[in-house]
Order: sequence, then structure tokens, then C-alpha cells
Amino acid sequence: MNAIEDSAFRRAWAGLAMRLPRPRVVLCISAHWETRGAALTASEQPETIHDFYGFPPALFAVRYPAPGDPKLAQTAAKLLAPRGAQLDARRGLDHGVWSVLSPMYPHADVPVVQLSLDTGEPASSHYELAQRLAPLREQGVLILGSGNIVHNLRLLDYRRPNGFDWAVRFDREVKARIQARDHEALIRYDEFGDDARHAVPTPEHYLPLLYVLALQSDHESTTFFNDQVVMGSISMTSLIIGEQAAVGH
Repeated sequence: MNAIEDSAFRRAWAGLAMRLPRPRVVLCISAHWETRGAALTASEQPETIHDFYGFPPALFAVRYPAPGDPKLAQTAAKLLAPRGAQLDARRGLDHGVWSVLSPMYPHADVPVVQLSLDTGEPASSHYELAQRLAPLREQGVLILGSGNIVHNLRLLDYRRPNGFDWAVRFDREVKARIQARDHEALIRYDEFGDDARHAVPTPEHYLPLLYVLALQSDHESTTFFNDQVVMGSISMTSLIIGEQAAVGH
């Protein structure tokens, strides 16, 4: 609902776009596109995907007609060699992409390419894969990771304004490791015990964070915003590394 309703989270994403240099292209890694083998959107005009149910009609009416960038998709695929990535000219942009970009770039005038999550690879491989994308940062590409540090829908409590104790602890632990640049520990997040098992019951919402952390250079600091755990089991904590962003949607 942050995509269509005024909220502190939406206002922060809009402010993020004002803070960052305007990108030539956005490359987004969303929790909501999982494939066997990596894939990249390669459409000139990707459609808006409404990959959810049970929400008001106004959310299904949202269209985010940002252009694609097939040439950028081809460049990214080459960078990901030898493993590579398939180019998918039919895939559109899911809500993990447009729910964040609509407040950031409401005119949908920045091209967008989406990279899928390869379900056959462990967290360490996702981190290593992301490192190969580093040259894109010098080409005006904003790399955006869209997921959640804590994401457990089975334990969600819509009436709760804050987080369960385990969710707050895990969110705090991850932030501390990010600030310490302990990326190896963040790759092995499942070693954080019961809190991790509750916070990351499945990896797809956590993995986009690793794509952004993998691109952090030695001199770059981290800034957090939207630093809040809501509805018991959802972390909206977002961060900026240099001119990159990872966000909770």
C-alpha cells in the first residue's frame, strides 16, 4: 500500500531520489522474481505486474510505464559471464520494483531493468555474482535491492505497530554487521540462530541486500533510513551505500 498511500516510508523513498544523482538506468533486484538460472528483463517497454492478491482495486490499477533498456540488459549479462543470464523480452516489472520506484521517479521516465534471483544458488553465490556488476556503477546505473531484512508473513500481526522482540533483535544484528562491514557474517545469516529462522523463513526477501553490500567499496559508508520494524514481522529498514540503495518495500 506504500505504492499508493501517503506514508513516512513513501516520503523517504521520494526524498531518496532527491538525494541521489539522477541515474541513467535503474537495475533492480527484487524478492519477487525467482528463476532457475539468472535472468534479466530485456523488453523495450516492460509491463506492470500485479503479483499479489487481496488488496484494493486502486493498487491493481497502478501502472508504472517506465521504459526498459535492452542494451543495459545485454551489458549486465556479459558481466555475469561465465554463468551468464538469460534475456527475457516478455517479463515485466513486479511490485517489488514499481512500489519503490513510483515514489522515487513518479513520472516513470528512468529506464528500468530487473535481475532475477537464481533459486539454485546459495547466498555466497549471489554475493559473488553481484560483485561482477560493479562496472555498472561507473556508467550511471543505480543498483537497487528491494526486499526486507525481516519478512515473515505467517507471523504478521496487522494490529501491531512495532516488531516482535526476535524481529527487532535480528534487524539490529544485521545493521550492526553492516556497519562493521562484516559481509561474511551477513552471507551466513542463517548462523544467527532462532531469530534468523523466524526473520528469514525463506531467503528471497533477504538476498537483495547482499547484491548491494557486494558493491560497497572500502571508502564507502552506510546510511540507514526507514529504520522501523512493523506489524510484528516486517522490517522496513533501508540503507544507502555510496550512490546505491537497498530498500524494504
